[in-house]
Amino acid sequence: MQEPRGRLLENVSLSNYTSWRVGGPAQRLYIPKNSDDLINFLKQLPPKEPVLFLGLGSNTLIRDGGIKATVVITQGALSKLELLEPTVIRAEAGVASPAFARFSARKNLNGAEFLAGIPGTIGGALAMNAGCNGSETWEIVKAVETINRHGEKKLRRPSNYQIAYRSVNVFPDEFYLAAHFQLNPGNKEESLEKIRSLLAHRTATQPTNEPSCGSVFRNPENDYAARLIESSGLKGLKIGGASVSTKHANFIVNENQATAADIEALIEKISGAVFKKHHIQLIREVHIIGDKL
Repeated sequence: MQEPRGRLLENVSLSNYTSWRVGGPAQRLYIPKNSDDLINFLKQLPPKEPVLFLGLGSNTLIRDGGIKATVVITQGALSKLELLEPTVIRAEAGVASPAFARFSARKNLNGAEFLAGIPGTIGGALAMNAGCNGSETWEIVKAVETINRHGEKKLRRPSNYQIAYRSVNVFPDEFYLAAHFQLNPGNKEESLEKIRSLLAHRTATQPTNEPSCGSVFRNPENDYAARLIESSGLKGLKIGGASVSTKHANFIVNENQATAADIEALIEKISGAVFKKHHIQLIREVHIIGDKL
């Protein structure tokens, strides 16, 4: 068995690996050299070692007590993009979604422009069926490459999954390694202009210059979480260093050295207040993991 060639760290804070800039330590953290190195590393882990994959950490709240597991960082590691067929692009899980959107546009392919507005990686977009502007990730997925806890690869089709709004079922101890996206012939300049317009709108309407996770809650059917939160009088509400964005009510920003506990308490406060006023139970988009202090 080859020695792993990536970086293995112990007891390292995850605050530098999440978009909220909060989170306790990982018991172990591994940044693989590439996909082959990751496969080799997983094969050598103790059989019962818990494993978590993390991209940009933009849809994850890691509690202040951290995670008793090995955390694999895909961003900057699983970063390969390639054209498999004239209209099919393969993107590894650590590729940033906006980078994939621009790559597709420059190949004169359209259908992936919306991913420029997703603040995460391809792996994260697959895991939650991320979307914006009326489009969703799995609408353009032809196949996914996965890797399991023992370093074994599989090729799966969308028909293997139950896919819904911001939701995809997962196979136990199986992680996304890459995806094959089926796109349409297009025009580079038109697609790049669409991306520029989307990003300009995002900057104008979302707190993109402050640490956040993106949207905290899913939109209820025929409504918007932001509208419900704002109409409940919650814009600007603060707990500790966390606050409800005054720019977009479905964003919580780390305004002043917030802790994960501050953010989690604010999420619960928002959910309770919206239910009290509107009798609608908001469902979180963000995943909360780890131990409380």
